[in-house]
Amino acid sequence: MNINRYIDHTILKPTTVLEDIKQLCMQCVEYDFAAACVPPPYVKLAKQFLGATNTKVATVIGFPFGYSAIEAKVAETVLAIVDGADELDVVINISAIKNNDWEYLEKEIAHLMYIVREKQKVIKIIIESGILLEEEIVKCCQLYSKYGVDFMKTSTGYAEKGATVEAVKLMRANLPENIQIKASGGIRTFAFAAELIAAGATRIGASASVNIVEESRKAGAQ
Repeated sequence: MNINRYIDHTILKPTTVLEDIKQLCMQCVEYDFAAACVPPPYVKLAKQFLGATNTKVATVIGFPFGYSAIEAKVAETVLAIVDGADELDVVINISAIKNNDWEYLEKEIAHLMYIVREKQKVIKIIIESGILLEEEIVKCCQLYSKYGVDFMKTSTGYAEKGATVEAVKLMRANLPENIQIKASGGIRTFAFAAELIAAGATRIGASASVNIVEESRKAGAQ
């Protein structure tokens, strides 16, 4: 298992500075990570640092709580694409789920998918699985399957509960094969990352990415 190619090397803390982005991108090049996931204001810089490497530039939309207006998420998405983002990790409106307002969620994803598909970018839908009921996760799988998103993603890392093997298994059981799963939130060891991959995750979002790869090498997994 080349664990590095599963990883979105991530820094999304509100105190992120230029030097953090530079270091993150240097590590992405050194370890050949799948993507560098950075705050929206740093997309242009990350794109410059990564250049023609294999590492994609990812950023977040509606982060971390998801309750931005649809118009705001559309504007964020357009700007991120203009700045050079390859992949967009979008937090859905969790309040709408809790209000059982699936019509709103359908309207939200319809607006975003139009832009993302027109520009041929990758979209990952963050559902914050740790604070949802099982039936809510299943309904999310059904809705976002209908719109053909590229990934469903477990968590932002900002809720009280992040990725779990159980959530990944539940998502995998309720998604078509063509929709991938990104697990994120609290993934700090190779052992946990490997468990999530075995459960069905094809991408791992982590800030402890270097530690995960080094542990995998010690374990003889890479």
